[in-house]
This record gives sequence, C-alpha cells and structure tokens, in this order.
Amino acid sequence: MGLRSVAAMSDFDTSDDENNGEVDLSPFEISWLDVQECNEKLGICGLPGCRFKDTWRSLEHDIRYLVNEEVQEVFSLCTRGELYKYRVPLLLQEITSVNIAVHHYPIPDGQIPCMQILMKIIDEIYAGLMNGKKTIIHCFGGLGRSCLVAVCLLMVTDESLSAEAAISKLRDLRGPGAIQSVKQYNFVCEFREHLAMYKKTQADERQRSVSR
Repeated sequence: MGLRSVAAMSDFDTSDDENNGEVDLSPFEISWLDVQECNEKLGICGLPGCRFKDTWRSLEHDIRYLVNEEVQEVFSLCTRGELYKYRVPLLLQEITSVNIAVHHYPIPDGQIPCMQILMKIIDEIYAGLMNGKKTIIHCFGGLGRSCLVAVCLLMVTDESLSAEAAISKLRDLRGPGAIQSVKQYNFVCEFREHLAMYKKTQADERQRSVSR
C-alpha cells in the first residue's frame, strides 16, 4: 500500500467534529531534540494526518514530509482507538508502506507506561539514534506521552540531568504544555527512583535464573 492508497484512506470520515474548512497542507511540525552522545536528534511531533476538531491535516502530505525528511523510524504511542478517533486507522500500515520502520507502543492518553515497556522504548530509540537513524516519536499532540519518553531518555543518557532540567528542555522545545498530566509529571520527577528499582528487579531476576 503506497501513497496513492494514503490519499484514498485520508477520506475516512465520521460525522463527529467535522471541520468544514480546507485541509491543512502546511509543513508537518517536528521538534528536534539533542540527545547526549547520540549521532542523530530525536524528533517529537503530534499525530500525522490527524483530523479532529480544528486540526484537519492530510495524511498523504504528512507521510510525504516524513519521507522527504529521511525519517527512518517512527515510534507511535497512540492507541488503536485513538487512530480511529482521529481518522487515521491505517496510519501504521501506511508509514510502513513507504519503508519507514514502525514501533507501536500504545499508551492511553494522559497515562504512563510500565517501566519494562518504557525502558524497551528508550533502549530501541537510543540504539537507533546511535546508529544514525533519523527517528521520531509521536502521540496525539506530541506533549504528554512523547515528552515523557523523551525526558526519561535524556535522564538515562545524562545521569547528571535533573528531572526539572529535563522537563525544562522539553518545554523550551515543545511549549509549556509538555508533560501534561499530574501523573506524568510526578512519574518523571520520581523516574530515577523507578529506574533504580527496575534495575534491582532485573538484577535479582538474572541472579535467580543463574542459580536455578
């Protein structure tokens, strides 16, 4: 399925939250974050092709922008329900069809991932960036879940960076709405404690496995 099918799919519609204006064909907005010691920056953005309320974009146009930007990997944090709600039900397939690797880790809006999933996401993003792969991460607005992952990535790659400083970096980049919910903010502030506990649990499990 190529860009021609994207154009057809972008007509997918429901009667709710209809925007009677023209489709927004402005350049797709990606904010690029420097990650310590990595060979590429990490891109953070909202949902490509989103059609909801006042946001009415072309999926074909946004995917073409990703191709032109030479994006190689996309981490999608939206749930399947969100992809249908925002009229991009085939987003993951369409991105894959233009030879961009897709990593789908659905996290409900406003929520936080478990540490095992979060560290898997961080490890995969870090490995890609270290290998020079142009990578983006998106949720619905590119403010909550995406910024949470980005903040934790910064803190993993720079142990001297405080949670407050990491959040400030993302808010300078994405605006004051970055790290949206109280739950997300509290999690980021306590991330180093969560990380220490996670590493201890992993070490204990390895030890038990060896001793069996």
